Amino acid sequence: MIVSPSLLSANFARLGEDVDMLNRSTADWIHCDVMDGVFVPNISFGFPVIKAVSELTSKPLDVHLMIVNPQNYVSQTRDCGAAIMNVHQEACIHLHRTVQAIKTAGMKAAVTINPATPVVLLEDIIEEVDMVLLMSVNPGFGGQSFIENTLKKVRQLRQLIDSSSSKALIEVDGGVNERTGALLAQTGADVLVAGNYVFKSPDPIGAISSLKNL
Repeated sequence: MIVSPSLLSANFARLGEDVDMLNRSTADWIHCDVMDGVFVPNISFGFPVIKAVSELTSKPLDVHLMIVNPQNYVSQTRDCGAAIMNVHQEACIHLHRTVQAIKTAGMKAAVTINPATPVVLLEDIIEEVDMVLLMSVNPGFGGQSFIENTLKKVRQLRQLIDSSSSKALIEVDGGVNERTGALLAQTGADVLVAGNYVFKSPDPIGAISSLKNL
């Protein structure tokens, strides 16, 4: 299992310390949630923070843009050190063009869908993407409860990937803990994003290891 702890739940007053903890952990990636207050009802952080984090870690940055017009920020995302650029299907009018621009910029291309967006809408792009992120909560805030229907969507997405020539990973974000993570692992998820479960734990490194060992 690939584990990508979400900085959205970190302590921003001591972000360097939290990144150092992630460096010492078995976390594979670091998930960076960028919110603009338009596409989602919240504002988080932007490229200067991601750039600062990139200078403190060698772990790949998994940058999730919950913003309108993400295609306008491909070069900025690359320049701040992102290894993966993740855009929402719902935010991209020309999704194929955006995916190709991300790849041309030298990053892995990922596409996210919200809880109410059906997996079938990815049928014509699945062979082009490196990863699909299924939101298991409505995006915009951390600490929400896991939407159980996500398990069905993981199965549907796994079937879509297996029936094509796609090599896409399946990532899930929202309400992930040891219980829901185990269900997702059994259903076919490859990558787990966890925020509160990691950063609110008395033993964050242990929490990450518990997900890694699912």
